[in-house]
Amino acid sequence: MKIKDIINLEQELSFNFFWKEISETEEGYGLVVDNTTYKDVASIASVGFGLSAIPIAIENGWISKEAGKQRAIKTLETFLRNVEESHGFFVHFVSMKDGKRAWQSEVSVIDTALFLMGALVVGEYFGAEVYDLFEAIYSRIDFPWYLDKQNNQYYMGYNYERGFWGHWDGYAEQLIMYILGVASPTYPIAPSIYYSFERKIGKYKDYELIYTYTGSLFTYQFSHAWIDFRNIIDKDKIDWFENSKKATLANWEFCKDMHSQYKTLHEKSWGLTACDSPDGYRGDFGAPPSAQNNTIHQTDGTVPPCGAIGSIVFTPEIVEETVQYYYENIPELWGEYGFKDAYNLDRNWFSKTYIGIDKGIEVLMIENYKSGLVWDITMKNKYIKDGLEKIGFKTRK
Repeated sequence: MKIKDIINLEQELSFNFFWKEISETEEGYGLVVDNTTYKDVASIASVGFGLSAIPIAIENGWISKEAGKQRAIKTLETFLRNVEESHGFFVHFVSMKDGKRAWQSEVSVIDTALFLMGALVVGEYFGAEVYDLFEAIYSRIDFPWYLDKQNNQYYMGYNYERGFWGHWDGYAEQLIMYILGVASPTYPIAPSIYYSFERKIGKYKDYELIYTYTGSLFTYQFSHAWIDFRNIIDKDKIDWFENSKKATLANWEFCKDMHSQYKTLHEKSWGLTACDSPDGYRGDFGAPPSAQNNTIHQTDGTVPPCGAIGSIVFTPEIVEETVQYYYENIPELWGEYGFKDAYNLDRNWFSKTYIGIDKGIEVLMIENYKSGLVWDITMKNKYIKDGLEKIGFKTRK
């Protein structure tokens, strides 16, 4: 099969995850499972990716526009009425049945932002009633409530038992949180919050970049799934798109260099990021540069296809070769929704699960690579334009 056809098939099957793995209860309609192993729990971030995938499915002819619109309306109504929230911020993991808190989960600023970007995309795409529902959800989020005013930084998390903890004090996947917060029509925060997190510079081989704590690739991808950073820079002249390209190439080089230790890792099997593993879900898989003198990133040889595919807009040729390799050489990775979450040849292990955020980054980034659709929809939105302008982003000359 030609690489173009493999990529299109992977995108369509990944979309099917979001179309089929949903709640159809009256109170939880439209909630999407976090993963296919625990089907009674939804992730609001998974819903955000799923909503963003609806226009993609319509434009590719996989579903009708009316079916997509009805799914968007009913899902947003679920969030407006039933999904558990505090000060407008949603609980990260909720019951598929009724939208109430699961697993003693946190009230999450980043996962609320990921959900909200999905609501924004369908709102902008369909307009009218869908846009009104997006605005109703957006306008009740009290962004200053989640702010540590002393540090002018978002807290990392909040739950009922311990209150707030930690801070978003370094670069990661959170850029959308600043754009949405600054542009809020009801509870805005000052643009200075965007400049309050530390930009630590590290290097691996020839690639010098502003790095994230674990060097996990999703941290360089998630905000880029919606915001088109290709031709804009901030007041400090930081080019986040170029930064993610360098991080992707550093990850690729690291995996090539690790082949002598892990047979799973090589030039066509790479992309270290948070994923399923032989020992359960791991959020610390990554590559250098990472925090504390390049000691925080971890690998046991496990590779998720979403790591590379989520970077297809940054390094398309390398990603295409990798996708073809997975499809033609690792048949155990393939299933109902395309590539399963991860594999590890060193331990003869192949994941049996699909994870929403991992399927989601694939669907969105493949479409941005093919047509730029999600970027085009997002960048037309008045709140995104306003947030970027207030923060100080300008077109690169």
